[in-house]
Amino acid sequence: MKRHTLIWIGIASLAFLAVDTAFGVTIPAGTPLVVRTLHGISSIDAPGTRFPAELEKEVVVNGKVGLPVGTKVSGRIATSKRTHTSSQRLSVDITDVQVGGRSLPIKTAGAIGLEQSTHKTRRGVSISTYSYQVPSGRRIEFRLAQPLNL
Repeated sequence: MKRHTLIWIGIASLAFLAVDTAFGVTIPAGTPLVVRTLHGISSIDAPGTRFPAELEKEVVVNGKVGLPVGTKVSGRIATSKRTHTSSQRLSVDITDVQVGGRSLPIKTAGAIGLEQSTHKTRRGVSISTYSYQVPSGRRIEFRLAQPLNL
């Protein structure tokens, strides 16, 4: 009797997972993703360098939480001031999100507000440094460039 019950519980669990997957959430393009960096990012890091982050704000679609706060995401540096002669700014993108133990690729339209801050001298003169650091714990906002199917 116990074996029969366990089999039915297993079948019911699989059916629930199949239904849950079939009626998944699609997060539309243009949806903002606010993340918090888990490690510092430098303007002289090589393009392609990966960095970890996590969602700072949940993503809600049609009243349903698609991605909760703390969801792990990975990003990469798209462009940087790797050399002294480079005129490119530091830009980063989110490349994937961890959902249900699996990694889903995502495309973002680049970070919003990831600019070099200028420093001021005692006399109030603004100066810019060659390299700068985006510290761990920095909030960065992205927008999805393509819909994300969960």
